Amino acid sequence: MKNTISHRVADFLKNFPPFNVLGPTDLETLAEEITIVYKEKDSVIFAENDEPHPYFYVVNKGAVALKKGSDRSNLDMCDEGDIFGLRPLMAQENYKMSAKAHEESILYAIPINIFKPYAQKNIAVGNFLIESFASNTRNPYSKSHRGKLYDEVSDMNPVAPDTHVLDLQSVKYSKKLVTCSATTSAKTIAKRMTEKKVGAMLVVKDKMPIGIITDKDLRNNIVTGKYPITTKAQEIMVSPVITYNKHLTITQAQMAMMKSNISHLCITKDGTPNSKAIGILSKHDVMVALGNNPAVLIKAINRAKKIKSIKQIRKSITHLLQDYLDQNIPIKLTTKIISELNDACVKQIIKLSLEEMPTMPPVKFAWLALGSQGRSEQLLQTDQDNAMVFENVPEDKLIETTDYFLKLSKLINKGLFDIGYDYCPAEMMASNPNWCLSLDEWKKTISHWIINPGTDEVLLSSIFFDYNITYGDVNLVNELSEHIFETTKKYPIFYLHLASGALQNPSPTGFFRQLLVEEDGEHKDSFDLKRRALMPLTDAARVLILSHSVKSINSTAERFEKLAELEPNNEEIFMACSYATRALLKFRTKHGLLHNDSGRYIAIDKLTKEEKIKLKRTFKTIKEIQELVSIRFKVSNLLR
Repeated sequence: MKNTISHRVADFLKNFPPFNVLGPTDLETLAEEITIVYKEKDSVIFAENDEPHPYFYVVNKGAVALKKGSDRSNLDMCDEGDIFGLRPLMAQENYKMSAKAHEESILYAIPINIFKPYAQKNIAVGNFLIESFASNTRNPYSKSHRGKLYDEVSDMNPVAPDTHVLDLQSVKYSKKLVTCSATTSAKTIAKRMTEKKVGAMLVVKDKMPIGIITDKDLRNNIVTGKYPITTKAQEIMVSPVITYNKHLTITQAQMAMMKSNISHLCITKDGTPNSKAIGILSKHDVMVALGNNPAVLIKAINRAKKIKSIKQIRKSITHLLQDYLDQNIPIKLTTKIISELNDACVKQIIKLSLEEMPTMPPVKFAWLALGSQGRSEQLLQTDQDNAMVFENVPEDKLIETTDYFLKLSKLINKGLFDIGYDYCPAEMMASNPNWCLSLDEWKKTISHWIINPGTDEVLLSSIFFDYNITYGDVNLVNELSEHIFETTKKYPIFYLHLASGALQNPSPTGFFRQLLVEEDGEHKDSFDLKRRALMPLTDAARVLILSHSVKSINSTAERFEKLAELEPNNEEIFMACSYATRALLKFRTKHGLLHNDSGRYIAIDKLTKEEKIKLKRTFKTIKEIQELVSIRFKVSNLLR
């Protein structure tokens, strides 16, 4: 029987880094060793120069203030999910700051001797803890200590190697001010902040800043019931406003926010509160300027107002991908993070495209990612593959409704092109009328593919069956999925044709002896990693998982893992296929980044011996899974 308390602890921790990268078993085991600590407001958790505790801490509820020296201001404020007290884990010395409960708090005390092995064997966990530890010394973006743990870190120097560059670099601030007067009501302020998607409202008089109201101020003063929603800005605003001129550097901004424990700075014409306000700078803006972090990038994407802004963020995502590969972060985790960031870019482009449309959508719709993006395997920017499905409408409204969604799709496809996704040469995109259909039209099309499985129909269905909703109404997609499974059950012969299509790409077994390379064309003498290695695995996983009527698993590697669970007698081969898929995907991504292309075509003579060995290991697996598919679906019967 599960320990209910430890289960709740694990359920909480799984939502926060670095615990979110631990497996369920490890997390449950760790949770059983954690002590729950209750602290009243203003009670001390540890004091500066105290001997280290055998624990470090995670805030479950409440808030903890970190302070240093005689300075009364907080160095940092930790709230739900934040980690503090890492010094005993990183360096064998007394605490360099104090920790006090800023309000009534519940903490999780994690035993260092229990947790240390997890961080030692998991690079992602170790790097996160090092960076968190460094941030407590006002250096959250240092790269000098990455890959080093515990006793290797003798002195966390608060001056990063690149600090001199940051000192000289001006920070980018928002010039689009959202302002109000001192008599504006809290309700109006909250409404405008929501409409403008900003986290702070500047209170001005004669265009000069006299106060500022943030999301936190509204939460603490209005949501708690301390003040009514009709309260005027002057009653809840923070004043005076901390101001700087436009030449403020990144380091100055970071230090100013930490010193005053604030999240926003006001930029004025001469840097004083007595001149016109010309911009506002948030902690988020500083974080974006300082480094690549998935959470930061997601926020930046969601706040982007222009396509070109997303294009710049896409470059940061590519840098992040390169960092993950350089640090040998597991490809499973890397794929999930990069896919989420890519999806966020697409979602924001859809939102921006909707804003360009003259009217709101006439009915509900869903944007579907197809192919590698639908499988969450598109780490590099390749061709677009997408589709649009919209709610059924009366026959007399169909042409008009289709026209609307075609125009919207063209805007979205253009936006994706502008941030680096090429148009699909075969026009398998939502801007193509064949890929922008109502729910009933899609059902009819898919039924035709399944009932009449010719070569073209099998090809189209194999691409479409890897779809995943990126934006819109999930009920439309669920209904479409149900239709696919119901129809394939009625026409099982379709599995045979789909399996036959999965065997069209020959196994690369013996590739280094037979040199199965492209014989002509632009990529002559290169190995087609996608067609000869990845596609056989992808196609096999698709037909096998479809035959089991398993929904909502699109990733090839995860499909094989599910198959291993469903068919224990074939567990070994399915798990080998899962590993091979991830190994090949990582291989392709590395070569794509190295050569600034899709990584599809590999020059044989440029591979190292180690790379050749790693590739060769996957080829035996490909041959075995193709044999399994051939026997399972009796593909030889189709040829008789």
